[in-house]
Amino acid sequence: MKTINTFALTLALIGSAAAPLDIARAADIKPTVILVHGAFADSASWNGVAAKLRGDGYNVIGAANPLRSVQGDASAVANIVKSVKGPVVLVGHSYGGAVISAAANGLANVKSLVYVAAFAPDQGETALELSGRYPGGTLGGALAEPVALANGGKDFYIQQDKFHQQFAADVPKAQAELMAMGQRPIAEAALTEAAGAPAWKNLPSYFIYGTADKNIPAAALGFMADRAKSRKTIKVAGASHVVMTSHPAAVAKLIEEAAQAK
Repeated sequence: MKTINTFALTLALIGSAAAPLDIARAADIKPTVILVHGAFADSASWNGVAAKLRGDGYNVIGAANPLRSVQGDASAVANIVKSVKGPVVLVGHSYGGAVISAAANGLANVKSLVYVAAFAPDQGETALELSGRYPGGTLGGALAEPVALANGGKDFYIQQDKFHQQFAADVPKAQAELMAMGQRPIAEAALTEAAGAPAWKNLPSYFIYGTADKNIPAAALGFMADRAKSRKTIKVAGASHVVMTSHPAAVAKLIEEAAQAK
């Protein structure tokens, strides 16, 4: 009987010791970072940020944003989030901010949202309206002739010879020319679709943007950061719309702060 009692006591002690250990291990798990590109870009625009995050031990996923419609694109990103076991930090650039604002709704594993020169629309707002609400944006004059789609819609591209100055002025010219060649078009429908209820009203948000952004004026980005009660907002002096490409260390640092916040 003594042996049985001793064995039971040993099991009880092991169990009580293992529980806090498991909790501690769970607390040490680094969130997966999902990077969502915006219009006229692709996941390669995150390469510098992803390299820094991976070097610091984070699992990183570059989501392929379809750029077709806010709700459709959000559904595609939400499916990726659902496939991840454990916490997630969702990061959106430009139009990708509207996508993560919708995608995070109802997903318990999303820890926080990071907006990188990105839209954070409220319900009923569109990316097109927000970009024109404040002066300073020059995207309209840099767009190429729209490409007609079979469904009656239109695809927008930036003219390749205007891409460098409009989109990525602080990126080396040769690199910007390659970005222009490989840019992903966005459907007009995506830019004019009204947003639904935004997740930033319920989740911690962080913002970083450049003061020389020509796609979304800095004033508009600052307004959206303040409205979302951003936990931390970083303004990068002189940075273009692709602040994640030109200043990857600053963007990665903010993402890691969002990942580590309690």
